[in-house]
Amino acid sequence: MARQPSGDYLANLLAQANRQFTGQLEQQFRTEGISVEQWRVLEVLAHGGGYAMSELAQTVSMNLPTLTKTIDRMVSNALVYRTTDQDDRRKVLVHASDRGLALADRLTSKARAHQTEVLKNYGKGKAADLKRLLEGLIEQTRAS
Repeated sequence: MARQPSGDYLANLLAQANRQFTGQLEQQFRTEGISVEQWRVLEVLAHGGGYAMSELAQTVSMNLPTLTKTIDRMVSNALVYRTTDQDDRRKVLVHASDRGLALADRLTSKARAHQTEVLKNYGKGKAADLKRLLEGLIEQTRAS
């Protein structure tokens, strides 16, 4: 007996949409030599002070070992730098460098243009509904 595809399973649909959306964004970022994950880190760091690694990992939805490798590469490329937390000398904080902030601005413009292009067929109302539904799903599953 043939197995039915689980295309209607929400986790599969979300994963497929993420792969396609992120893959397109990766192509746009390729000219800058940066990954979507690195851009997400820069985007977060651009809107705040220093972040502890554990806090940053949670914010950008990356596991700590992967984030550590990503930050190491970004330090090597002078996009971010580390400092010691003044309140807790055991804690290391990550900050975006001036070069990283400039890159984040360029990439965020590309990301916004990409998002606009992808969502143009939905119209503003449906696009806003989609974002609201996804945010609700995130909150609901976070609380579970």
